[in-house]
Amino acid sequence: MIDIKLIRENPKLVKENIKKKFQDEKLPLVDKVKKLDEEWRELKYQEDKLRADRNKISQEINELKKEKKNVSDLIKKAKGIPDEILKIQEKRKNFEREIQEIMYKIPNIIHKSVPIGKSDRDNVELKKIGAPKVPKYKIFNHAELAEKLGGADFDSARETSGNGFYFITGDLAMLHSAMLAFARDYMIKQGFTYVIPPFMIRRKVVECVMSFAEMYAMM
Repeated sequence: MIDIKLIRENPKLVKENIKKKFQDEKLPLVDKVKKLDEEWRELKYQEDKLRADRNKISQEINELKKEKKNVSDLIKKAKGIPDEILKIQEKRKNFEREIQEIMYKIPNIIHKSVPIGKSDRDNVELKKIGAPKVPKYKIFNHAELAEKLGGADFDSARETSGNGFYFITGDLAMLHSAMLAFARDYMIKQGFTYVIPPFMIRRKVVECVMSFAEMYAMM
């Protein structure tokens, strides 16, 4: 998720980035969230001012009490301020929720080195090593090959997880584990610390790095 400061300072850049991703339907979101942010900041200013006024009035009450003067009007005024602050806080939180929901939909800024294209057909080939060879035998895709070798079980996976999933079994499963162990040991030798993170992640963390649609599709 991009920083709201970028929309405050350079909404044009954010819009250009949306166009590069061919997501023009999201362009109005930039102006909408910018306006909501301005209203949120105005509410924040009002809230801060009320807090400052409350502190000032409290100080005046203390000084007048020392002088044994009537402070009933000031006390009445001070008592009303917390309710005003709560009302503004509620409005501000509603703005925050709406802003956050929109910000999740605005795509992250792509690096300037990324080629612009609608699909993988627009990918740019940077380097080719060697000449491609066409074997004389039939070529199987990875799923077909894994199944022929007895290294994948698609039928059982359909029952547990749905179409498109598979259990890795036998020698292929052993190879999978060996590759992970090799990569782990190699990176440890490079000075990295081996860490096993929790298998669960807070929703807020996921929402900050991917869109709702992507998150729900993955789940």
